Amino acid sequence: MDIQINPRPLTGTLEAISSKSELHRMLICAAFADRPTDIQVSGSAYDGKHLLPKDIQATIACLDAIGAKCEMKSGMIRVIPVLKGSAAAEPVLDCMESGSTFRFMLPIAAAVCGKASFSGGGRLPERPIAGLSDALKAHGVEFSGETLPFSISGRPNGGVYEIPGNISSQYLTGLLLMLPLLEEKTSIRLTTPLVSSGYIDITTQVMSSFGVDVLQKDGVWQLAEHTSYKSPEHIPAGGDWSNTAAFLTASMLREGNDIRCKALLPDSCQGDRNILRFLEQFGAGISASKEGLRTAAGILQGTVIDIDETPDLLPYLAIVGCIAVGETVFTNAARLRLKESDRITSTAAMIRALGGSVETEEDKLIVHGVGALRGGTVDAMNDHRIVMAGAVASSICEEPVIIHGAEAVNKSYPTFFEDFASVKGDCHVL
Repeated sequence: MDIQINPRPLTGTLEAISSKSELHRMLICAAFADRPTDIQVSGSAYDGKHLLPKDIQATIACLDAIGAKCEMKSGMIRVIPVLKGSAAAEPVLDCMESGSTFRFMLPIAAAVCGKASFSGGGRLPERPIAGLSDALKAHGVEFSGETLPFSISGRPNGGVYEIPGNISSQYLTGLLLMLPLLEEKTSIRLTTPLVSSGYIDITTQVMSSFGVDVLQKDGVWQLAEHTSYKSPEHIPAGGDWSNTAAFLTASMLREGNDIRCKALLPDSCQGDRNILRFLEQFGAGISASKEGLRTAAGILQGTVIDIDETPDLLPYLAIVGCIAVGETVFTNAARLRLKESDRITSTAAMIRALGGSVETEEDKLIVHGVGALRGGTVDAMNDHRIVMAGAVASSICEEPVIIHGAEAVNKSYPTFFEDFASVKGDCHVL
């Protein structure tokens, strides 16, 4: 799907959709709790299961295949848990293109099913999994192959699981979510420093909401004794800072833009709430009122941003760098090459296609401020963040922006363009 966006000011109020990161974790905890759970969701994207982000659809489909039942009703996802001992014997789990689904469900399926088959699409078979699979192999799980598709067999035993912390925080989250499902005493030890620690904060907060307390000391993680998933019966998912960051960025790109974003919790564990700190670092103004959170244009200066903890924000922040005075350098970016696209390369290609100036290094992106962008045609490279960043960039372009492969946005934000139109964005499918 190709979409054309004509430059114009963006104004209006929108409600943030529920956090994809929180939903993955809530759905999994609820699927193995002691009774049903109603997960409250926000935003127009959740009017029906078919409009949920594709990554969330993938997790729901995998949980359904194992034996849970997820029903969408009136702004809620009702999760009816898997009865103890009744999990499917050999489920087939299609993780689509969701790294979270794959890395979370792999240890879960091993623990409750013993046997399962996994598949996935897009770049998912290329994304790293060895650190997690090696830990499971060391504890009794056998793999038919090293990359997707493959099958597993054997239930994981207890003991100390050792995993690297510097590849993906999803390894640690997957194992933490598995721990309440094991009968033997188990702990997890990180062999390298942890990256994206904010995502682990989300994991432990959600697990705590389901009655499971996670203890951590000196790089070793374990559960408090005698804990299992207990449903809170009703739990709200917070607004998604990662996706709403696109609109928070758009609001401060030029005078005349004025977008208010509602349903974002300022004390959220989501690391991407740091979008506000980064935008302030450029020189944007931030204000909050009952109408919502708002960012405003200021005198923007280039800056240096360590992007390691917040890789999803790079494409949006790089657009700000295009109009800031001087040079903006994004450091510690090497892990971004392992996302839905090589996000250093795809972000640089987007900026060049729109008339900007950018350089790349193995672990850096350097953006030169040019004051405004020309417009042009962007290849989304199957990356939802590039789609949203290209749409945001249209606000400072002189000519229309065309995005090839705009359907990639369905991975995390299927009603993004409806929300974009609701704040006066001028977009249509070609």
